[in-house]
Amino acid sequence: MRAIFLGTGGFHPNERRHTACVLLPEMGVAFDAGTSVFRLAERMPACDLQIFLSHAHLDHICGLTYLLVPLLQNELRSCRVHGSPATLDAVCEHLFSPPVFPVLPRFEFVPLAERVALPGGTLTWTPLMHPGGSVGYRIDRDDGRSLAYITDAYEDGSYVDFIRGVDVLIHECNFPDSLAQWCQSTGHSHTSQVARLANTAGVGRLYLTHIDPRRPDDDPIDLAAARAIFPATDLAEDLLEIEW
Repeated sequence: MRAIFLGTGGFHPNERRHTACVLLPEMGVAFDAGTSVFRLAERMPACDLQIFLSHAHLDHICGLTYLLVPLLQNELRSCRVHGSPATLDAVCEHLFSPPVFPVLPRFEFVPLAERVALPGGTLTWTPLMHPGGSVGYRIDRDDGRSLAYITDAYEDGSYVDFIRGVDVLIHECNFPDSLAQWCQSTGHSHTSQVARLANTAGVGRLYLTHIDPRRPDDDPIDLAAARAIFPATDLAEDLLEIEW
């Protein structure tokens, strides 16, 4: 199965990265709905889509508005939007407030269940430390493969068992180590912190995402520092496709 990084930036888009969305096309699943969602419909023609939101910050939900026309034109057959009750309330009350966006797309809003059955696997979730709250996701496939998606989060040790042993860990890395002092107050993570987590949790491969948009350069998080701790680390880029 594939995972496609439609957007790998945080906070706002820049010339290199749009904000968060990871697509699992064979499962009909997307994690988050940032500015990169304009890329989604053409990669999921005539499908039944399920979007799992980590939280309701704008860089993770604004792309929901982009799905209005694909749903009207049946480029997507249907779309279920999963999230915590607080996240779904914020989306409905604020993003789709009539003065902001007066036409509600044809969504089905679904409060997160403890476990969600997917085509070929099962999804579970865990709370994360982030201002306003956030959740991380894990998918365990029926064939034994697994993937976890963690953003936005300050790595406080609370979810190491949740991600333990996954084949692919997609984890935010908003800051390089030189800006580590900003992590706890903003609810984000830095390079060596995430690499140590991957090492402790015994994951197969680590992909770093949710990159500080002020850094559009080739190495905004010091990839060598991460690989010194956890060699199987890659920096995700927009439109990167991986097998998992």
